[in-house]
Amino acid sequence: MPRTRRLTAARLGPRDVLHVGSAGLRSRPVRVVLSALGIAIGIATMIAVVGISASSQAQLLRQLDALGTNMLVAEPGEGMFSGQEVKLPKDAVGMVGRIAGVEKAAGTGDLRSSVRRSEKIPEAETGGIAVKAATEDLLDVLRGGLASGAWLNAATGRYPSVVLGHVAAERLGITGPGRQVWIDDRYFTVVGILDPLPLAPEIERSALVGWQGAERLLGFDGHPTRVYERSSDASVEEVQRLLAPTIDPQNPQNVSVGDPSSALKAKAATEGAFSTLLLGLGGIALLVGGVGVANTMIISVLERRHEIGLRRSLGATRGQIRIQFVTESLMLSGLGGLAGVALGGSATGVYASSGGLPWVVPLWAVGGGFAATLAIGTVAGLYPAVRASRLSPTLALATA
Repeated sequence: MPRTRRLTAARLGPRDVLHVGSAGLRSRPVRVVLSALGIAIGIATMIAVVGISASSQAQLLRQLDALGTNMLVAEPGEGMFSGQEVKLPKDAVGMVGRIAGVEKAAGTGDLRSSVRRSEKIPEAETGGIAVKAATEDLLDVLRGGLASGAWLNAATGRYPSVVLGHVAAERLGITGPGRQVWIDDRYFTVVGILDPLPLAPEIERSALVGWQGAERLLGFDGHPTRVYERSSDASVEEVQRLLAPTIDPQNPQNVSVGDPSSALKAKAATEGAFSTLLLGLGGIALLVGGVGVANTMIISVLERRHEIGLRRSLGATRGQIRIQFVTESLMLSGLGGLAGVALGGSATGVYASSGGLPWVVPLWAVGGGFAATLAIGTVAGLYPAVRASRLSPTLALATA
């Protein structure tokens, strides 16, 4: 008896799978765009949230690199008895400068003076601007810059000259050197305006007078209120331990030592902590987009019953039908994912450029977001694919 050959289903290559999977997308472009929009919005939200957070963090780290993390500030602490006033020694800046590892030291002293635009402005209207005596090395220790004008030197520091912090200049309405401000009972000439100082916000809101000029003209007693120092990176911890006993050996507990860069470090470390809610909203939008994809695929199965029945009658297996519809769902989600990545990256770029931030979009966010769309596309396409594969060819052709 002649042997009968068993029929085997034709295999679909990758190219064939892509062709049959994209057929439904090509025939309904408007529906594809609307279905992919939900996925795109979800991924765009997640990419933008992560990108904006990463850009802000990169800016903070850039500031830390420029300003350094090796500056410490010493100031009077609380006395042994409540309400007791504590003063740093007059030679505190010199003593700090002699500590091993300290590269530079400078100081400021608070004055009981007020600064106003002119003597005609009421004395109580100070705008929250403090007047401070400053040593000549202060700007170098702070690694600050001048927006305009010059810093105090040995000559200008002896006479009625003043340098305004960034915020102080704005509040006084002074945009450049050469103008005059009223301090106590005389006019002082503005010789410079400082750039912003993130590590010393108290200086930004101050009018700075030379050390000798403050003693001669404003009754300054010579006791520094704050001592700023820069040390080598390797000796920061040791210098921090020695600062208080060096300034006041008898009562080191009266000296408070702080690290101004710690606030920026903490902010950089916690940047993005408040973005969890927005990430959750993006995830919800992504899930909603996945539901939309599943709904689109179910409708596609119902509308294409004749096509499915015809393919089944021509020999397509159930597995091939499942692969066709899962591939179609994956391609639909993938298109939405690509659009979302582009939109999220663009939104991050616009935000970064408008705020002067570096444009940073982490690769893990892009890869993770796109992988999430493919996972959602697979899940969304499974049920419609199984439903399509279970259609009877005869019933599908009869009811089409």
